[in-house]
Amino acid sequence: MENDAVKQLIEAGLPGSEVHVSGDGRHFEAQVICADFEGKTLIQQHRMVKETVKTQLESDELHALSIKTFTPEKWAEQNG
Repeated sequence: MENDAVKQLIEAGLPGSEVHVSGDGRHFEAQVICADFEGKTLIQQHRMVKETVKTQLESDELHALSIKTFTPEKWAEQNG
């Protein structure tokens, strides 16, 4: 699986999100910035992201996904 494919799946499942993906074809790290995360717990945010790639995780096409989630405000604070 390519980084862009993972990025597109997450963006399709979370419209309006900004997604940055890096990985080696089976193990990926995603940074996801989404206004829909506002007011949600970290676990809820991660579940929202995992739901977008559920099929790929279940089929082992996507072996591992490390997730970091941010609201737009938190992203701006961390990245100036």
